[in-house]
Amino acid sequence: MTDRRTSRRGAFTIVELLATLTLVCIVLPVAVHGILLCLDVAAHARHQAQAAALAQSKIAELAATGQWYDAELDGDFGDDWPEYTWVAQIGEWEDSRLSQLDVYVLWNRRGRDRGVTLSTLIYRGVPNE
Repeated sequence: MTDRRTSRRGAFTIVELLATLTLVCIVLPVAVHGILLCLDVAAHARHQAQAAALAQSKIAELAATGQWYDAELDGDFGDDWPEYTWVAQIGEWEDSRLSQLDVYVLWNRRGRDRGVTLSTLIYRGVPNE
């Protein structure tokens, strides 16, 4: 009689197997959804970081070359970053010797336009003024 009890303890019943399968069917989709959500957030953060770096680079280029004053203030980043475009805008500042340069870097993700804006002040007066 003791042999039967020990052999039954080692096996699973059909009810235990069904309960386990039900639990897996509930937990697995939630876990997969959480992983996909994390991957989407990581991709969005990567795009934002890259766009901010491109905007910083474009601000430095426009300010160093003086193109902010008389050049076209929009474009793309060429073959290196084909999904990103940029638009620059010059605004007035409280002090007439300063101008505000805003650079918007735009991209499209999942059918929605996304963007990052970086701003800086540019001195347009004469040195020692």
